[in-house]
Amino acid sequence: MTTQLPPRWDLSNVYPALSSTEFEADAAKLNTMITEMEGLLKEKAAGTTGSEAVGELTTLASQLIDRFNQLLLTAGTLRAYIESFISTDSYNKEALRRESEFDTVGMKINQLEVLVLAWIGKVAPRLPEMFKDEPKLEAHRYFLEEYARQSKYMMSEAEEMLASELKLTGSNAWSKLQGMITSQASAEVEVDGEVQKLPSPALINLRSHPDGETRKRGYEVEDKLWTSLKVPLAAALNGIKGEVNALNRRRGREDAVHSAIDMAHIDRQTLEAMLGAMQDSFPMFRRYMQAKAKYLGKEKLPWWDIFAPVGEVKSDYTFDEAKEIILTNFGNFAPELKAFAQNAFDHNWIDAEQRDGKRGGAFCMDVPGVGESRILSNFDGSFDQISTLAHELGHGFHNDCAVKAGKTEIQKFTPMTLAETASIMCETIVTSALMKEVKNPEEELAILESQLNGDSQVIVDIYSRYLFEKEVFERREKAELNADEICEIMEKAQLATYGDGLDERYLQKWMWTWKPHYYSAGLSFYNFPYAFGLLFATGLYAIYQQRGPAFVKDYMDLLASTGEAPAADLAARFGIDIRTRKFWEDSLKVAEKRVDRYCELVGY
Repeated sequence: MTTQLPPRWDLSNVYPALSSTEFEADAAKLNTMITEMEGLLKEKAAGTTGSEAVGELTTLASQLIDRFNQLLLTAGTLRAYIESFISTDSYNKEALRRESEFDTVGMKINQLEVLVLAWIGKVAPRLPEMFKDEPKLEAHRYFLEEYARQSKYMMSEAEEMLASELKLTGSNAWSKLQGMITSQASAEVEVDGEVQKLPSPALINLRSHPDGETRKRGYEVEDKLWTSLKVPLAAALNGIKGEVNALNRRRGREDAVHSAIDMAHIDRQTLEAMLGAMQDSFPMFRRYMQAKAKYLGKEKLPWWDIFAPVGEVKSDYTFDEAKEIILTNFGNFAPELKAFAQNAFDHNWIDAEQRDGKRGGAFCMDVPGVGESRILSNFDGSFDQISTLAHELGHGFHNDCAVKAGKTEIQKFTPMTLAETASIMCETIVTSALMKEVKNPEEELAILESQLNGDSQVIVDIYSRYLFEKEVFERREKAELNADEICEIMEKAQLATYGDGLDERYLQKWMWTWKPHYYSAGLSFYNFPYAFGLLFATGLYAIYQQRGPAFVKDYMDLLASTGEAPAADLAARFGIDIRTRKFWEDSLKVAEKRVDRYCELVGY
């Protein structure tokens, strides 16, 4: 039986409702946990000098880890439940009220984290002794050593507490404003001979419409929409980037990139090796774009044609058809992956319907209280949306591997670089399998287009976003930027990366308005980890092709432990050296082969 509409997710096994006694009980329990942990920190940890008996330090560290894990589990569950309403219905007043209440709770947790960070900094020299006496501490070695390393980038306790409190009316408020504006924005546009009022996610999705005039109209309507909203969105971006700059200065960070690579669990050598390889690949991707322009009968490719479908592939998949494609190909990779996805589909972990008030894009969120994930997408029947769904299910599988391995909340924390490993692997599994089943050149071309379009977005476009964000941070140090200046920086970054691959008259200067990644104070340079994930997963997939099923267990072990070692150490398990260009260049050769075949098929 074919599902008429894509599904909405079900979180009834988490709590019955936002107003339920179960939700209220956990919210009250969380407040009690915070109070008790604060008491423990102030009573026993505040006066620590680092010279105490190792047994005393070990006992306190063990207590803090237990309490922190439980606190993170409860808070993560409540946050995910609230987010499930906010992300699917930004008009929900009760959810918005709960979110506001939880922001205060989140601030208190951040303040506790500051106290834990400060304490670990004090006892850092004693950690080797403490590991010997307590297996629990040894199991959380990476967390403790990383906190010890990061403790030197702390302001005073009073300053950190104030900064955490001011975030509620600073970056958090600005981020909410951007989310509210963009999720509720809509505009009228003619589609298939009918004028429709589309929410901004659906409007943006017109970029992949089969009709060129519709794509162009969508681009033009977008321009008018974001022009009308540019002032509050520029204010939001300025507010967030200004706050990040100020805090980085006070904490002794070299720059905004410094904290980003620390959060990514990589070093500058790794980042520079990867970015250098990416930059060297631009001519190859420009060749693909020039070939696409020729196929579409254009001199140069305007922005609205970047996502234009090429070739002929089915574009009206039902959700059930997408489900079967994913399950079949996941099963060919590993029965564990198929079983996970089957469970996600069967128990309605996915919200895929497009509707007003729902945020655009896609994401996967962990719901730790039930050991599950929930996935948001905006399914429109296209091949790309099948790929997106596979991607987000990959995130869910990553979480599932950690849950089944019995990892604690602290151990489960995964940096963005490695968080994209499983998701891009799952994308690759589906698209590579479909490529083997092509029946004619037009179908092969369509799948190649999907692959290369994704590759170019993650390599070329993400590099442009890196350049954009870097310059915004640098210029924001001197003064606020108005919307026109921000647009200029965006276009400059796109010209530097896309070059003659695009028509320089028609770029996308409004990218910064609707990309939520720019509006997270805690995740600056959100985008380069996607490039890391693509190229790292590509390298791993090559190893899988060599090793076959024997690879799967090692791979699942890797996913379960991504929060317990630096990225370089985890990569070394597979003989990968991420600090050298060679690895990144080898991964990019996969895309080069695709470009060669694509050009051959279109006669370029």
